[in-house]
Parts: sequence; C-alpha cells; structure tokens
Amino acid sequence: MSNDHTLRIYESILGLLSSEENPTPLVRLNKVVPLNKTKVFAKLEWYNPFGAVKDRVASNLVQAAESNGNLGRGNRLVEPTSGNTGLGLAMIGNAKGYPLKTPLSQAIPLEKRAILRFLGCDVVELDDTLCPAPGAPEGAIAMAMDTAKKEPDFRLLNQYENEANPLAHYKTTGPEIWKQTQGKVTHIIAGLGTCGTISGTGKFLKEKNPKIQIIGVHPVEGHDIPGVRSIIQLKQTRFFRREEYTHLVEVKDEEAYEMCLRLNREESIIAGPSSGMALAGALKVVQDQPNAVAVVIFPDNIFKYSSSLLRHFPDLFSGLKKDGASSAPGVLPVTPVTPVVPPSPADTIEPEDALQLMQSNQRALFIDVRDEVSFQSVHVIGSVNIPLATLGESIGNITTDHDIPVVLLCNRGKISIPGAAALKALGFKNAKSLAGGISAWSEKGYPIKR
Repeated sequence: MSNDHTLRIYESILGLLSSEENPTPLVRLNKVVPLNKTKVFAKLEWYNPFGAVKDRVASNLVQAAESNGNLGRGNRLVEPTSGNTGLGLAMIGNAKGYPLKTPLSQAIPLEKRAILRFLGCDVVELDDTLCPAPGAPEGAIAMAMDTAKKEPDFRLLNQYENEANPLAHYKTTGPEIWKQTQGKVTHIIAGLGTCGTISGTGKFLKEKNPKIQIIGVHPVEGHDIPGVRSIIQLKQTRFFRREEYTHLVEVKDEEAYEMCLRLNREESIIAGPSSGMALAGALKVVQDQPNAVAVVIFPDNIFKYSSSLLRHFPDLFSGLKKDGASSAPGVLPVTPVTPVVPPSPADTIEPEDALQLMQSNQRALFIDVRDEVSFQSVHVIGSVNIPLATLGESIGNITTDHDIPVVLLCNRGKISIPGAAALKALGFKNAKSLAGGISAWSEKGYPIKR
C-alpha cells in the first residue's frame, strides 16, 4: 500500500506531511476582514500532522541531516525551541528513533512544556527569553550547542541557522499557495519568528511573480505572543532579511489577542495568538483593490494557549477561584496554570545596589531605554538615552566591551527587562534591568534630573 492523498490513506503518519500534492487548507475570511474587493485567505497550518507550521521545518531538518550523513542510527537530537519545532521534532524523532532533548524557556506556555514531556522529550527549563536568544550565555541555544559539542551522540539541527528551515517552505508552503490560488496570490503575510516561513515562502513566490508583496508582522518589545520575535530579537536572527519584505508591521499584544478572539467566535477558525497577530498586521497595510488575493499564514491552533488566555481575557475566567475551582454551580474545576515567569534576580538590580555600582565603578553604563521626550522630562543623573527600539544597533556606538556592567532604566522596570535580555543575547553578560525603574530610584531619594 502506498500513500493515497485522494483516499487519505497512509502507510505511516509521516506520509501526512504537507506538500504541493497534500496542502494545508486555504480558508477565506468573511467576517473579520473589512475589505470588499481584496480576498483574504488563512492558511491553516495546524492541519500538518503534528499540529503546526513547524512540522515542515522539523521534517526538512531531519531529512537534510540524514542526507548529509550527520544523523543516523544511535543518534539523539538536541534542539532549543519556543515549542512547535520541538513538538514536530519529538514526533518525527519518535517515528524514526531519534530521542529529543530540548532546552527551553519557563515562559513558554505550560501546555507546550507538558506536551513535550508527554511525547517523551527530555525537557530542560531555563530562565531564558520567550523565544531563545542567540548569544545568550546561559540560554537555551547555548545549552543545546554545549550539549552537542560535549556529547558525541547528540546532533543539533539548529533551526535558527540551518538553511533547511527556509528551504522547507520554499519546497512546500510556497508551491502550495501558488497552486491553490492558481497563481493569483498578490500578498503573503506571516508572523516573524525564526523567519524561515516568510523567507522560504516569499522566495518561491517572488520567483513566480516579482510583484507579490511580502509582509512581515512582529510584536512589540516585551510581548506575550509565543513563537514570534520583536525587532530587537529579530536582529539576532539569521533569516531576518528586511530587504526582502515589502512591509514590516508591528502589532500590540491586545490587537493580536482581540483578533484571535474574533477569529474563533466570528469565523469559527480555531486560530492561536500568533495567527491573530499576523492577520491584525495584514489589515494595517493590505489595501482594498480588485483582483488582490492575500494569504495569511496561521501557524497553529488555540488549544496550546489556555494559560495565555487566562492572562489576556481575565473576565472570561472571573468565575474561577484562585485554587482553580469554579465558583459557579455545575462547572467543572479548571487546573490552575502557571503564569509567565518573572525575571530572576540575575536579570535585575535593586536601586541601592545600582547606586553603589554607579559610585564605585566609573565604567558602569546606565542606559535609559525610554523615548527622548520622557528622558528629557526626568532621568537618572549620569544615564544616557537609547530608546529600546534602537538599542541593539546603537549600543556598539557607545561600547564594545561586553564585560562592563550595564544597567537599563525605564519608568517602572518593565520595558527595560527585554532590553537587558537583548543585550545579554548580544554578549553583554552583565546587563541588568533596574528593579522598579526610575520611580523606585526616585522614591529612594537618589539623584535624578528634571
């Protein structure tokens, strides 16, 4: 018996992997799109056999490693992940006999971490950023590299640098969309994580029609949308190729989750938060015009993100007690979900310790990551202003010494946290966020300028 896509009969689950002959569905969006002429389609990637767009990448990473002789009998896989690549690799590894070890952030939704363990993975939870950061000395990527280096049976496929990542989409996602739209696609929209989806799909479609618009959508700094990266995080990603994108669009958490809610309730499409983000970004730039056909990549479904929903839609769960039991009669108790892990003490510095550092170490660098207007209105004496959006590209103009202490400042110590994580990813191992921000500094009576 061979695989038969018409009858949907397969020799193994791997035969269900997506291809031009077996594409994931395109579904037109009818209610949440305020466009009359432009047709907007969602490409539903949870129809991949293991539930996400990353199944394509996981499959191609394994195939490429087997083809070049880097992976075979007796080997184990180690891969840092924000969830979905790990799920795909775990299941392909189960099918082919490659056990998976995955270092990941504790901020990844509990559901994904639990499922990875259930699938047989050796899960190592770290105090890392939501998406693993290249260069972070104690992060998931560094641990995976160290494991592959020191333990000879482990193989690191490295979705963040391996060209097999975008090539997976060049071979499958792009050809599927071209065939499904009969060559009429005019816009392709995707959220930006490793950027393999947009790079590979966009490359194929641009070769077919150079006029196709490639739209990349990213979240704000300090976001709570698993699987995607902010601008600072994207600048650390090998496959982020800004020159290839027609538009680059930023979307706030509340915009992404509101669109996610609407997709589920109005379109009956079980899309997750990164799908809501991608569509919200698309609607900011796609114009209403005849013969326009926009395809938005929906990476996975909503069922992995109940912990995220608890945070972003607290009113929906107001009937739950703190212990997870419902206060409403006839409602089953809900298992409590671990919230996003707060920054560890290693990521922050208390105001009194920061003042001592300022007074004792002339090399210490204090960076205010707020906008210029806020900085001019009030700031810590001795600090310099580099807005968070330009921090990654501007820090090198001030110092290239990765060993000096760096303290990042904002109003209350919130937006400086991802800035510190970004600097650590760039190699500044002593970067910290001021706990409580300038407000806490001021309350202590420490020197500020108004």
